[in-house]
Amino acid sequence: MSHGQVLEAFRLEAGALSRAVAGLSEADWDLPTRCEPWSVRELLGHVRVVIAWLPGMLDAPPPDKAEVSAVEYYRPDDRFAPQTNTARIALAQDHAAGQSSGAALAGDFAATWQRVDRLCRAESEDRVVRTRHGDAMLLSQFLLTRVVEVAVHGLDLAEALGREPWLTPQAADAVLELLLGPDKMTATLELGWDQPTFLRKVTGREPLDAAETAQVEQLRIRWLTLG
Repeated sequence: MSHGQVLEAFRLEAGALSRAVAGLSEADWDLPTRCEPWSVRELLGHVRVVIAWLPGMLDAPPPDKAEVSAVEYYRPDDRFAPQTNTARIALAQDHAAGQSSGAALAGDFAATWQRVDRLCRAESEDRVVRTRHGDAMLLSQFLLTRVVEVAVHGLDLAEALGREPWLTPQAADAVLELLLGPDKMTATLELGWDQPTFLRKVTGREPLDAAETAQVEQLRIRWLTLG
């Protein structure tokens, strides 16, 4: 997937999430999510935090070359260890608690992703950045991991709010291509799942029965380690 396609997927999915949380009541913000112990408020805080790393990364001197792809970024190492997850949970909770209201959090999220979108669009396709974990990555590859965050947690938020998923086709295609590679995209049609269902099942958000497990194994999915 090209730099421009990833940027567009990010813009559209983040925009859809912004519209979805606009106008939520304070009671809505306090609903629990499947991402325990986060509430809706805290889960959006997490999505905002992981997007907000980008301006600092773009301000820093770029590495000489990219060494890690988006798939390799999700390798099972210390970034997903229990102590790292504990810190990740607390960071999201602290950010959410620092906002005066859910509406303020929604506005902060919108301003953050829009700034990131502007900054990324000003960069060249070969721009390399270093993540907070030390990975040297093409900006487009790191931004693809942010599309994963916005899209998958958007499914979690929709579920918590009792809404139909607002997953955009562009973001769904970006995540599916990351999981499957561009040559296997059509194979997902044989499963008979829509895109939200596919993503929920392959990220452990919906169970797979024995037949589904066998079908998914044939796709040779690039399984991602998620916190």
